[in-house]
Amino acid sequence: MFNSANELEFLEETTAEISQLSSLALSGDPACGENSSTGSPEKTGYPDSVYILAANIFQGTRLEKSPEKALIKYGNKPLPSSTESEDESFQRLSYELAFSALKYQDILETILIDSYIFPSTTIPDHLNSLIIVMLYDFQDRKFQARLLSGNEESIAEVLEVENLLNSFKTKLAAALARCRIKHDALSIYHILPETVRNQELRASTLPLYAWINTCKISPEEVYYTLKKNGYNKVKSVLHIDNKVFAVDQHCYDVLIFPSHLKSDLLNIDLFKDYKLIFQDKSRSLAVHSVKALLNMDDDILMVNTGSWYTVAHMSVLTNNNTSKIFVCGVQSQAKDPDLKNLFTKMGCKNIEILHETFMKLELKDHRLQKVKVILLLPRCSGLGVSNPVEFILNEHEDTDLLKDFSQGGPSEDKLHVLAQQQYEQLTHAMKFTRAQAIVYCTCSVYPEENEAIVKKALEFQDHGIKVQPYRLSPPVLPLCSLKEIHLSTDKFFRMEPSEITNGCFLSVLTRERDPSETVSVKDVLARAAAKGLLEGIELGKSSKREKKKKKQKMSLPKSSIADNSGIQMKIAEFLSRETNASANQSETLTTKTSLPGKKTNQVGSSSQGRKPSKSTTNPLVPTIMKNTSARPYERPTNFVRPRPEDRMIALKPIEIALPPVMLPFPSPQGIRPHIPAPHFYYRWVGPKTVLPGYLSTPSIPRRGEKSKENLPSSLSRHPRP
Repeated sequence: MFNSANELEFLEETTAEISQLSSLALSGDPACGENSSTGSPEKTGYPDSVYILAANIFQGTRLEKSPEKALIKYGNKPLPSSTESEDESFQRLSYELAFSALKYQDILETILIDSYIFPSTTIPDHLNSLIIVMLYDFQDRKFQARLLSGNEESIAEVLEVENLLNSFKTKLAAALARCRIKHDALSIYHILPETVRNQELRASTLPLYAWINTCKISPEEVYYTLKKNGYNKVKSVLHIDNKVFAVDQHCYDVLIFPSHLKSDLLNIDLFKDYKLIFQDKSRSLAVHSVKALLNMDDDILMVNTGSWYTVAHMSVLTNNNTSKIFVCGVQSQAKDPDLKNLFTKMGCKNIEILHETFMKLELKDHRLQKVKVILLLPRCSGLGVSNPVEFILNEHEDTDLLKDFSQGGPSEDKLHVLAQQQYEQLTHAMKFTRAQAIVYCTCSVYPEENEAIVKKALEFQDHGIKVQPYRLSPPVLPLCSLKEIHLSTDKFFRMEPSEITNGCFLSVLTRERDPSETVSVKDVLARAAAKGLLEGIELGKSSKREKKKKKQKMSLPKSSIADNSGIQMKIAEFLSRETNASANQSETLTTKTSLPGKKTNQVGSSSQGRKPSKSTTNPLVPTIMKNTSARPYERPTNFVRPRPEDRMIALKPIEIALPPVMLPFPSPQGIRPHIPAPHFYYRWVGPKTVLPGYLSTPSIPRRGEKSKENLPSSLSRHPRP
């Protein structure tokens, strides 16, 4: 404490420079200096009802000190609040003001004591919380007077505190300057812990995430509407001040906007009509993970959903399914009409609200018989979130977390309590025998709330239940960077807090497949037929007897094979002669005849319409020759019909690496080879001279001329070398 002479001198300097106190206020706070950076009008204060609600929030979440260190006493009596405090916008403003007062509680208390407001004044203790929150707003307005609207009702307690602060304006400014000098800080924002400052910095630049309500509009229509309003689609919105948006890489229905465009976006009809909904990305990741695990008629049980927008997003993703979404934990039935009205506006129809808490739900509840996936969003510390006010309002509605956020994190005792609650909820979810998967998602960065809980639950799960145990499954979301792949090596999906997203942890647990429940194709068809899904379709039975008959038809007598050996010897000698004459040109050799005593159809005249100079190779023939040596060859369906003659000779033989062997065919119609017919009837008609040591090969008879020889029906075959 300064003496009177020094204090008087300092007060004179402060009075002369009071107009320059903007540098001494919290202008360095990213959360509070956003107006100055954008050139917006300076703050003019809040309505009286916001101060009252903020004071009550601060009263319940303030940092309590030991009696010997507590210089300011806060009463336990809350201030009466008006009905306006129930408005969402009023609540948001009140939480933000209370959170700021919590962050600077020690500094604000020091300023009040150093300015002689305490203990010189006789203010009731229950108004001290109101003094703290109004002092923060007073210095944030650079100690300027508050502008009141004409139609606003004044609250007596607020007017009393406001008059007190105005009377001590000079002393408060001097106390603030001394506090800054004492900590050698440009502004008292820099006195905050580093974790809190980093959190505030990320909150001021974090992009906005909004998911598309595809029940009311398609993504293409959203892109078109945004383009009409001056927004351009880009790949990334980082470090861009223009009106742009991008599509998220993990969730196809999530759009990303720069943070400074929120006020402009709220005036677009897309957000007014619930076609685009602002929400943290971690919740979109959770519902998309559930969607990837669902079948068409699987139901979902959502636990600790927090924001109703998460339930609506899950409903939108399952709009084309027959799935039903059960939401537990809505204890007050008075909220049902409002919730149903909200879901109706958003086009959601498959949501059913359960008023029982999750831990009191019976495992054999008849309503949950078709639940296959459980989405568990447990209450957590939320230290991966940059904006605690949004997190508390949308997800938890627990004002105690404001204290943890203002101090940079929860205490060890508080973290242990949260971890125990998370473990109990996860183990309870694993007891639902009909459920096949659990999605566990938090906004925390502490391993005690994330992988430690999952591993402990898997290790100590009850194996006495007559169901397959749970196991850890890999993420079902796409991994879009090397960092994400590295963070997911242990089958957990993690996103660290960064300039583009909040922190997130996600784990997928699925039951191991029961071997006794393996369903064959025949069982599936039988079930489909029983449900009438195969009406008009006959299910053919391929019995062993039919297969045996088919094999018998494919077999031939051994005598026919022996009768054809003489013909095959002659053809082999001719092939040897032709191979020496044309070693580099190849063509397939195939012979085909009908069974003894059977007649075959004649090939159409179109087979003789090609020029002899064009020769094409058929790669299928060597394969046929190779495979038919082991078992009777099954008849293909795309072979050409044979000529009436007993044999067919290729015009150009090839040099075959493997010993080709062709078996006779059983069908009376014969086999239709893949080789085009023109190759068999042109190119040559027989040698004019016969070389010594070779058998003469008869020429191909003309069309309509009967064969001179009546050879047994068979397929030509090369002997093994």
